[in-house]
Amino acid sequence: MRLPGRIGPHALLITAAAVPLTGWAVHAVTLHKRLATTRKDPLTGLLRRDAYTIRARRLLARHGDTTTVVMVDADHFKAVNDTMGHAAGDAVLAAFGARLTAWAGPRAAVGRLGGDEFAVVLDLAADRRQVRLQQLVRMLHTPVVLDDGRTVDVAASVGAAAPDVLGTRDLAAVQRAADAALYDGKHSGSAVLATMEKTTLPSINGRRAGRPGTAVWGRAA
Repeated sequence: MRLPGRIGPHALLITAAAVPLTGWAVHAVTLHKRLATTRKDPLTGLLRRDAYTIRARRLLARHGDTTTVVMVDADHFKAVNDTMGHAAGDAVLAAFGARLTAWAGPRAAVGRLGGDEFAVVLDLAADRRQVRLQQLVRMLHTPVVLDDGRTVDVAASVGAAAPDVLGTRDLAAVQRAADAALYDGKHSGSAVLATMEKTTLPSINGRRAGRPGTAVWGRAA
């Protein structure tokens, strides 16, 4: 076998050995992309429930008392689907996903838990919660413009809870409290922050209206 130029047998052996490695590298990249796809909701680009839960627990363990858990439900979402079509409903969900991502930042856990229900865990200390939750309420009450030029008036109910208020870093407990706070302020145009007593509330399918004892922030105009 004649070898052209300065390529010797040793170099040829290395080159030949590298071919299957390159193939495996391409295969690994493909698998990584597929894995990323299974972790994310295809409509909104947000984390699916399982991937969100893993990341949310890590953030709570790492940042503890400076974290905030936020639950979000789109208001009157069925009416959007019924009157404007499912494409319009999908556009609203995608817009909410983009707004939550922009609001929370790249280091947060932002998930679509199902339907029109979303959750966020982010590093947000007590002295910034009021201003930031007011900002979120305004963002989620901004109309969505569809590709065909139609405008959809949107709104969302927002409940929040924090480990430093509740005395626990358990994700299930903090989310349960945030969910109860959300239902305290349902359709009010305000973000509601859970207090300590929300951790003792029972839940039915993760849903139960809370009792008095919440701080209300950010009433939308």
